[in-house]
Amino acid sequence: MSDLENLERSLLSEIDAADSEAAIEAVRVAALGKKGSVSDLLKTLGSMSAQDRQTRGAAINALKTRVTDAILLRKSALKDAAIAERLQRETVDVSLPVRSSPAERGRIHPITQVVDEITAIFADMGFSIAEGPDIETDYYNFTALNFPEGHPAREMHDTFFLPADESGERKVLRTHTSPVQVRTMEAQKPPIRIIIPGKTYRQDSDATHSPMFHQVEGLVVDTKANVANLRWVLEEFCKAFFEVDSVTMRFRPSFFPFTEPSFEVDIQCDRSGPIVKFGEGTDWMEILGCGMVHPNVLRAGGLDPDVYQGFAWGMGLDRIAMLKYGMPDLRNFFDADVRWMTHYGFRPLDMPTLFGGLSG
Repeated sequence: MSDLENLERSLLSEIDAADSEAAIEAVRVAALGKKGSVSDLLKTLGSMSAQDRQTRGAAINALKTRVTDAILLRKSALKDAAIAERLQRETVDVSLPVRSSPAERGRIHPITQVVDEITAIFADMGFSIAEGPDIETDYYNFTALNFPEGHPAREMHDTFFLPADESGERKVLRTHTSPVQVRTMEAQKPPIRIIIPGKTYRQDSDATHSPMFHQVEGLVVDTKANVANLRWVLEEFCKAFFEVDSVTMRFRPSFFPFTEPSFEVDIQCDRSGPIVKFGEGTDWMEILGCGMVHPNVLRAGGLDPDVYQGFAWGMGLDRIAMLKYGMPDLRNFFDADVRWMTHYGFRPLDMPTLFGGLSG
């Protein structure tokens, strides 16, 4: 038996014995690589005579072809076997439900949804969004808003005060979003049309109150703002937000330091069932406070009350979210319970719009 036949028999045996793609690759390199056994035979042709080279070269090239074909065939078989084994190992039970995507499982918190709904409504009326710091000075939180010295809201049992700084000033976690009204008037010339959604803080906690809660305020300042404009804005908002064709509202005289005159607004509703229905029934529910901006507040904002006048209103976002979507306990808003979020949350891609529907 010639040396070529012995080499071929040995290589074919190694090819048959290869049990993985890595192993067959190692055989290929050992036989056909730069320093492989077949490659070494081809290097010897240069030292042979022309007649021997013709005979020997043809035999070596034939060997190389047969080895190459055997390697490719074995490699293909091993690849198919690997795929079959992986398919067997990664069997999918098609009777199980398909796992939903994160975008499908995720939910928008009702407060975020309500902020988006309110923003869509007032943006359609020409309002912009204003924001301010959660930690406020006594001046912006109380003094600039016409709170007199000794007012109950300034007491520690109602308000979260921070320790005094080097100058003796005690900052406060804002008790309302109203400080942004004054900050906006200081920074912006009338006409002003803004809404102010944000977090506020008071020392209160039960099923309908939380130490940290959310409010939204609105402010309009120009030379002709009046109570009729205020009423129209609030009626249009309530119709759009509660998605009803009409609402009946009543304004009751009230008192707020930063507005004069001041009103509390009730909306007619039906509370006979588990969910409050607006636009129908004979019951009344108070939903917000409002009034004409007090001249002292205009002065604090750097505006002349003999030239400018305005109106403002404020409401609790948590409260109107509970009313609209039938959520009985405010504390659930902050429990981070995935089951509650799955039930009351909103799909992240269902953005509220006036033409497409606020609540999806």
